[in-house]
Amino acid sequence: MTARVLVTGLRGFTGTYLGRELTAAGYEVCDLVADDGRHVDITDREAVSRAVLHQKPQMIVHLAAIASVGHGDPNGFYEVNLIGSRNLLEAAHQLVPQVELVVLASSANIYGNRTAGSLDEDSVPDPMNDYAVSKLAMEQMAALWHDRLPIVVTRPFNYTGKGQSEHFVVPKIVRHFRERAPRISLGNLDVGRDFSDVRAVAQAYRGLLEAKPTGRVVNICSGNCYELREVLALAEAVSGHHLEVDVDPRLARPREVAQLYGNPARLRDILPQWQPIPFEETLRWMLEAE
Repeated sequence: MTARVLVTGLRGFTGTYLGRELTAAGYEVCDLVADDGRHVDITDREAVSRAVLHQKPQMIVHLAAIASVGHGDPNGFYEVNLIGSRNLLEAAHQLVPQVELVVLASSANIYGNRTAGSLDEDSVPDPMNDYAVSKLAMEQMAALWHDRLPIVVTRPFNYTGKGQSEHFVVPKIVRHFRERAPRISLGNLDVGRDFSDVRAVAQAYRGLLEAKPTGRVVNICSGNCYELREVLALAEAVSGHHLEVDVDPRLARPREVAQLYGNPARLRDILPQWQPIPFEETLRWMLEAE
């Protein structure tokens, strides 16, 4: 029998790729929508319950969130990322007792400014902004449900790909190279991140649904760290175009995490066949004409 997977945020950047990945693998994929087809506000407790009852999923991947650290309304992080997630867990527990797995997307931002090598799942959280605090709070809230629901928490590090908003730095850089712009304004070029390919992230989520490592916390990352200077150099090498870079301190985020890259050992232990896509290949894909 085909498993029915509810993916919250199915229409978003990650959800789009995960939906394709799951559909290609034979899953029946549904979004958090009401019986009249309207998309549900995850902060609306009753509407979430009605939508979950309508969809009756066997598995859930919870991606819906405010994901941009620079989002203008700090309260929104808590309303969506914390309260919205609780609404979903409550509905799943009460209305779909047959649910086999609930995968919650947290964030590597909970680790904050930990710079002593790559970060594994036992690294002590040190959130540096409201987004990260809201995700850590979601994890702690979800722990209250571990005896009632089969939950896996993922901590994705940075990832990118075609279709990602230019609120994120790699798509902004890629567009400038694709358009062969003469200049680009960026903030801190010394910031280092573990950039994965969204297609590999979708593959990891599918793998976790199949492996069902209930009760685990799992980093989703490549284990490689690239500073923005290196991203620019790679994009120049791939595109053959040179950009002049204007460093604008106004674009640097306050309390910026300097280096953030993960240890994927646990993910690889759970999913031995999973492999990250080389970042140069991701940039080459993103630089292709639409």
